[in-house]
Amino acid sequence: MKKFQNLLPRYRIMLVRESEDTFTRYPKFQNSRDLFETFREELTALDREHFLLITLDSKNRAIGYHTISIGSLSTSIVHPREVWKSALLDSAAAVIFFHNHPSGDPAPSREDRDCTNRLVETSKILGIRVLDHIICGDKDYYIFADAGMLTDSLP
Repeated sequence: MKKFQNLLPRYRIMLVRESEDTFTRYPKFQNSRDLFETFREELTALDREHFLLITLDSKNRAIGYHTISIGSLSTSIVHPREVWKSALLDSAAAVIFFHNHPSGDPAPSREDRDCTNRLVETSKILGIRVLDHIICGDKDYYIFADAGMLTDSLP
């Protein structure tokens, strides 16, 4: 082991909570509507797509949220590696994906469907449940779980 200490850098990964009041600011989410109402004001004010990851513990209580990607007016690049890195660092048992459509129309694009399918497939390998993917529009939202698009999401 000593032989490698001088040849390779050593890394340590730590989870650091950014603020102590995180859990008091955000209510427990009972359903997708609660999530939409919580993040709606913040997301509808944005001029570009933002893809968020909400991590949950084994009892589906929110651990935290991460901004995975900030895109353009109509697209956001979401790579599974970035999504799952955040979920793994949080020791998440389940996740919910959430993003906005600056156009105001929450209907999923072909890219939204493909991205969701890719993330669900990779979640099975990791053993992390995908509970939902919610797209936020100006006044309404689209829920992948309600549309039956996540029936295969349990690993």
